[in-house]
Amino acid sequence: MLMLLFYVGPDRYALGCSQVVEVIPLVELRKLYHAPEYMAGLFNYRGSIVPVLDLCHLIQGSGSGNCLSTRIILVNYQQKNQTSRLIGLMAERVTDTLNVPESQFNDEGIHLENAAYLGKIIMDEEGTIQQLRLDSLLSQQAEAFLLPIGESE
Repeated sequence: MLMLLFYVGPDRYALGCSQVVEVIPLVELRKLYHAPEYMAGLFNYRGSIVPVLDLCHLIQGSGSGNCLSTRIILVNYQQKNQTSRLIGLMAERVTDTLNVPESQFNDEGIHLENAAYLGKIIMDEEGTIQQLRLDSLLSQQAEAFLLPIGESE
């Protein structure tokens, strides 16, 4: 399984490349006032308005740094109401991939109710890498921010 690696602070995370549409450089975002703080903003991607979530803020509570290796990972997010929406995930040091069998990731039995998006873990010579479970990234309340204008549940 090919995985895209990124950092949140000093910690490494991985996202399955089959879920990734494109990785783009950091662009100027339009701020979303009154949205949760991890919602970094919106931008125009090929004629579509795309919301961007800051993974650093979501996971550790402080925003991503404005560095050359900070990127927006575009993914098709499958919402709980079965609609799909293109969203951006802002992360730091998005510069590497890892190709390992899914079976090498271990479920360590640690399941945090407020962080269901944190998945299995693998060890390598540099330390641990934790999978990001895209399907559990947002609560149903947070998904309401991602519905296209004019749609409701």
